[in-house]
Amino acid sequence: MERYEPLKIEEKWQKIWEETEAFKVTEKPGERKMYLAEMFPYPSGAGLHVGHVRNFTIVDVLTRFYRQQGFNVMRPFGYDTFGLPAENYAIKTGTAPQDITKTNIDNFRKQAKRLGYAIDWSREINTSSPEYYKWTQWCFLQLFKKGLAYQKESYQWWCPEDQTVLANEQVENGKCWRCGHEVEKKKMKQWFFKITEYADELLDEIDALDWPDKIKTMQKNWIGKSTGAEVDFEVEGGAPKITVFTTRPDTIYGATFLVVAPEYPGLTNLVNDDTREAVLAYKDAALKKSEIERQENKEKTGVFTGAYAINPATKEKIPVYVADYVLAGYGTGAIMAVPAYDDRDREFAEKFDLPIVEAELCEFGKFGTPKTTYKMRDWLISRQRYWGCPIPIAYDKDGNPHAIPEDQLPVIIPEVEDYKPDHTGRSALAKAKDWLKVTIDGEEMTRETDTLDGYACSSWYLWRYASPHDDKAAWDQDAIKYWAPTDVYVGADHAVAHLLYIRFWCKFFADEGFLPFREPVKKLIYHGYINAPDGKKMSKSKGNVIDPLDVINDGYGADTLRTYEMFIGPVELDAAWDPRSVGGVYRFLNRCYNLLGDIKDADNVVIRNKTIKKVTDDIYHQNFNTAVAALMEFVNELYKVGAGKEDLVVLSKLLKPFAPHLASEMLEKLDADDEWPKWDEKYLTSDTVEVVVQVNGKLRAKLTVDKDDLEDEQKVIDMALADDKIKKFTENGVKKTIFVPKAKILNIVV
Repeated sequence: MERYEPLKIEEKWQKIWEETEAFKVTEKPGERKMYLAEMFPYPSGAGLHVGHVRNFTIVDVLTRFYRQQGFNVMRPFGYDTFGLPAENYAIKTGTAPQDITKTNIDNFRKQAKRLGYAIDWSREINTSSPEYYKWTQWCFLQLFKKGLAYQKESYQWWCPEDQTVLANEQVENGKCWRCGHEVEKKKMKQWFFKITEYADELLDEIDALDWPDKIKTMQKNWIGKSTGAEVDFEVEGGAPKITVFTTRPDTIYGATFLVVAPEYPGLTNLVNDDTREAVLAYKDAALKKSEIERQENKEKTGVFTGAYAINPATKEKIPVYVADYVLAGYGTGAIMAVPAYDDRDREFAEKFDLPIVEAELCEFGKFGTPKTTYKMRDWLISRQRYWGCPIPIAYDKDGNPHAIPEDQLPVIIPEVEDYKPDHTGRSALAKAKDWLKVTIDGEEMTRETDTLDGYACSSWYLWRYASPHDDKAAWDQDAIKYWAPTDVYVGADHAVAHLLYIRFWCKFFADEGFLPFREPVKKLIYHGYINAPDGKKMSKSKGNVIDPLDVINDGYGADTLRTYEMFIGPVELDAAWDPRSVGGVYRFLNRCYNLLGDIKDADNVVIRNKTIKKVTDDIYHQNFNTAVAALMEFVNELYKVGAGKEDLVVLSKLLKPFAPHLASEMLEKLDADDEWPKWDEKYLTSDTVEVVVQVNGKLRAKLTVDKDDLEDEQKVIDMALADDKIKKFTENGVKKTIFVPKAKILNIVV
């Protein structure tokens, strides 16, 4: 028997799979289908890392598991390619983002194939190809037609270095997440998607999803539905009234001051000559903080505006403050502060020596108008970037927006020489003078120079996989009815935004008759990260990133890497890379292969059936680590008692989802198919039971007793007294014995 050579075996089987298009699938009505996908990666120049490997391998284990059971399984692949990294690299080097992206995709594809993934490569997509983003633009236009894509002017995070708008989650400690430059708030006209139109449905259907509880909780908190009332407070001196939103209108008698957000539209109407400078300085400082910082800041800050409002319940005059713990996007941007009933208000009142009144509660609807509000705001989707999907809008001479006709799609990204945004903050698209001009219905117009946030491209790609080369529609209706919704979706990022956005688009397109379902993903698997050996997060800057190809080419092979990443720990938890365990998994696979050289005339039917059931159940419940552990135990047992041919056939079949190259080689040598084995219940019921033996109440031994002997008390006692572990405690005699057959406990008193 030749020795186990993983690199040689893997090269052989990867060539076979590619030449035979082993994983290419088509619709087969009437057959059981499964559609599995991972959150597709951004193809960086660094290539795949071991975190990608965990993500992709989970999908691959399930793909092969269901294929072996006869399912028609679609497992596609794609690349989320728009964004700042390629644009910044282009600005720095002058290399076109299109060229950078192609190089990176080629590398990712090569690495994924080297890992032996069961991918239908005929369904590969790339969000920055015109064939794809034509339909992203079409999706935008459907939302625009229904008034769900609209423009408004509002304060946005602005990075002066990258010259682009940033979302809240892209601002970290007041700095841009990409370049680290300090950000600022800028009032700009931007494009939004009206996701709030679907807020109630997005919230109401969360509990029914087969998703991890922590993800569902995060989604609920992000939507942040609050039911309460809007209450008007007149302002002394004739300034416009202040309307507050409160979830506790019944506490209004205890309201001793009002607080408005720094972005509150009527703030300048509240100041006077004495307070104006301090208020505006406070506002400028607050606009440099992210909303997360403002919410988490334990020390309350604020400035008195100089204005007083009238409490409509008590008719008393109360001061109006500006403070950054109030957010402009929540409610009305103004609150009534009731320090006796709210911890944040109490902290503020104590700091500024304001009254704390424990007043009597009133009837809930006595003051104000009932109102429901949400923490979630409409989705800001325009970016001042070159490397993004162009927004299919043009403006007439009066500045009114018009949809680019669908027969003029795609709006192609023009070639430019300089990728930097111009001094006005517009993207480099503004430099393509000829491209800017477009004629619609005989009128010359000017194209929009903003591009779409990358989340728009990833909000519909799961449906494009069903018919990736369709040039007549974003997705084919027959194909989508067969494959979608996605049965299992796997990822470790984008717990809130991306998952909310794909749910929003799914509901919208269902309403428009383009989708026959309202939820895009049946089951979500959200896995933990793989960290460096010291437990720290892997990053290029720390120099602690593990390159999967290094592990493979060191001689371990792809099967070892795949199996190790499934064995590393429970899928939902973070885990630290352990080089010693990688070697341990390699030795396990080597032992599997070596069993082929010593096939015995044996039939280990009991342990075989128990292993089939254990591994099957564990994969169904995503307990991949314990499934691998069960296979290791099975191999250990086979080395003790000898492995028969049927034992090795079953081992190979159960091993295939984790180590497909080795398993395929073993099955070929055993002249067996790869159909998933079934267990026989009769071999799972043991004819023996375990009896715990205590001496003076302390556990001293465990006996294996035939079930038929369990009712023979004396026989069990005699077995116990004959056990070497018990003899040393009973040398001086036994006072009495107490045997409880139902509990399977024997207590010996000495």
